[in-house]
Amino acid sequence: MSMNRRKFLKSSSLYGAAAALGPSVYAGTAKASSEIEVGVMFSLTGGLSIVEKTLADATLLAIEEINAAGGVAGKEIVPIVEDGASDPKTYNEKASKLVLRDRVPTVFGCYTSASRKAVLPVFERRKNLLFYPTYYEGFECSKNVVYTGAVPNQQLSNFIPWIMENLGKKKFFIVGSNYIYPREMAKVSKILIEQGGGEWVADEYLELGHSEWGAMVNRIRESGCDVVLSNVVGDSVIAFYREFINQGLSHDTLPICATVTSEIEIAAMGAEFAAGSYTSFPYFQAIPTEANMSFLDRYRAFVKDDAAVTQHALECSYFQVYLWKQAVEAAGGEATPDTIREGIKGQTFDAPNGRVTIDPENLHAYLTPRIAQWGGDGQGTIIDEYADPIQPLPYVAYGEAGDDLFCTQGGLDTARL
Repeated sequence: MSMNRRKFLKSSSLYGAAAALGPSVYAGTAKASSEIEVGVMFSLTGGLSIVEKTLADATLLAIEEINAAGGVAGKEIVPIVEDGASDPKTYNEKASKLVLRDRVPTVFGCYTSASRKAVLPVFERRKNLLFYPTYYEGFECSKNVVYTGAVPNQQLSNFIPWIMENLGKKKFFIVGSNYIYPREMAKVSKILIEQGGGEWVADEYLELGHSEWGAMVNRIRESGCDVVLSNVVGDSVIAFYREFINQGLSHDTLPICATVTSEIEIAAMGAEFAAGSYTSFPYFQAIPTEANMSFLDRYRAFVKDDAAVTQHALECSYFQVYLWKQAVEAAGGEATPDTIREGIKGQTFDAPNGRVTIDPENLHAYLTPRIAQWGGDGQGTIIDEYADPIQPLPYVAYGEAGDDLFCTQGGLDTARL
C-alpha cells in the first residue's frame, strides 16, 4: 500500500512540487472507505517558505511511511496540500476550503502564530481539528488545536537562567519580528530576566520579512547590552545575523541567543555568521541517537537532498502525524474531529527528539528542553539538556504550574489571568 510520492507531489505553483488532490466528498456522498483525507497547509511561497516548505515535506514523509506500513487502521492517508503563501488572510481562506469544502477531519499546518490565529476561528466554529507543529508563545487554550511544538516553559524557562548563570550575561537587548509570537515571548523573557536579577535594556521590532538591519544592529551596539535575545523570524533572521557580523560584532563577546534560529536559517545565511551563538529548542539535528540519525537519512532520501537539514518545527511536523495515526486507531479507525480529539489525549510516541506525550488536559506536548551552541559547520553542539520531557504550561507567565493548571479539559480558567 506504499504511496508513490509522485501521486501527490506534482509540478505546480504551490512550490513546484506539492499540488492539491481533487475535491473531497468526505460527508454526503460516500468517500472511499479505504481512504482518509487530511489537509496539509503550509507556506510554499513567500518569505516564510524557507522554513515552511520543509514542514510540508516532513508531514508528507510521515504520511508516505504510514501508508507504506499499511496505513491507518487499514486506510490510506490522502493529503490535500494547500499553500498559505506566507499570508494570514490566505491561510484563513485555505483553512476554510479544507474544512468546509473538502471536509477533512484534520489539518496539519501553520508555522507562525499570525497564521494560527488567522485560522483558529475556522476550526473553532466548525469544531474541526488543527495539528500545529511550531514552538509558540503560549496564552492559548483551544479544544480544536493539538500543539506539538514547545511552549515558553520548554524553551525560555531553561534558557534565560542558563544565559545569566553560565554566560554571566545580565543586560538583554530583546529584538524580534513585529507580530504576536516575538512580542509575547518578549513578555515572558522580561519576567524571567527580572526574576534572575538581570535587566532588559531594549525591546525592539522590525516588520516580518524586513531585510535592512543596519540601524537596528547599530542600536544594539550602542545600547550597552551584553547579550541579544532574538525572536526574529523567517528570512529576516538571515539578514540580521549577516549584518551583525558585518558590523564587526562578535558572538564571543556579545552573543545572540535565539528562540527561532535553526539549522535551516543557518544553512541559508552561511554558518560563519551564526558560529558561537545559541538557540534553545527541544530538537536539534545534532541529537546523537540512532533514531534521530535514521530520521535524518529518511528525510534526506525523501527530499532527494543529501545536504538537507532538519529542525524543531520540521521534526514536530513529522511526529505529530504518527500521534494522529495512533489517535485514529485508538478510536477504532473512526476519523472524525471528535474521535481524534479524544483519542489523542495521553498518546505517546518515540520521536527523533525522544519521548513525546500529549497532555490530556491542554492538548500540548511534553518535550525535553535543550540548548545548543552553533558551530562553523552549521550544526549545534548540545550544551544543556533536561533529563526528561517536561509538562507543557502555556500560561506559565501568569503563574501556571503543574499542580495548578489554568488550561484543562474543562477549558481556560480566565479568572486566573
